[in-house]
Amino acid sequence: MKSEEKVHSCSLCQSDGENQGERTSHHDDKTIKELVTRMNRIEGQIRGIKGMIERHVYCDDVLNQIASAQSALDGAARLLLEKHMKSCVKEQLQAGDEQVVDEVLKTIFRMIR
Repeated sequence: MKSEEKVHSCSLCQSDGENQGERTSHHDDKTIKELVTRMNRIEGQIRGIKGMIERHVYCDDVLNQIASAQSALDGAARLLLEKHMKSCVKEQLQAGDEQVVDEVLKTIFRMIR
């Protein structure tokens, strides 16, 4: 982490002791399960794409599968961003920490490149 980066004190994203200064998420079990399920599906898609490449599958078919995997990752990112905005960011703004807006904007801009 760069020295000028601020570690936020959101109670929802804060570590509970063992890794002091390291932020963690505290999503509900339903959200965690949904994200893990999505990641498992995406992991399977990626393995499938690798197999397609190894089997010399027609390029257009591989590209379509890559686009599908990218779309699935985008969906997972949107879900996580929504949960982050509705919990961590909201709480930090209520606590008067307006720097969180810059952090979220930087993240969003990175996502839309």
